[in-house]
Amino acid sequence: QVQLVESGGGLVQAGGSLRLSCAASGRTFSNYAMGWFRQAPGKEREFVAAISMSGARTYYADSVKGRFTISRDNAKNTVNLQMNSLKPEDTAVYYCAAAWRLTTTPAYDYWGQGTQVTVSS
Repeated sequence: QVQLVESGGGLVQAGGSLRLSCAASGRTFSNYAMGWFRQAPGKEREFVAAISMSGARTYYADSVKGRFTISRDNAKNTVNLQMNSLKPEDTAVYYCAAAWRLTTTPAYDYWGQGTQVTVSS
């Protein structure tokens, strides 16, 4: 089992920045690819960003490319999502997830509880 706890969400004005963090515990963190997803009210959960076990490979949704950066620290068992130039359409609950293999689909094995990000216009 892997336990994931997100933090760093909040309310920010459009154009601002937030940094989300996800702390992992349980099994060996470096064995898992990590991803961030989000779900807005009335919408399906969507892929935001993913990072490989070593951190060498990253993938982003087109809607966040150039604005968001995913990173991980295997020594600290954390994965972060730096979000810049935020837009009202980025408002959602953001979820951290862990998977045995890197994917941009929701086929992740473990999920956190989510953290709310609200961007005001």
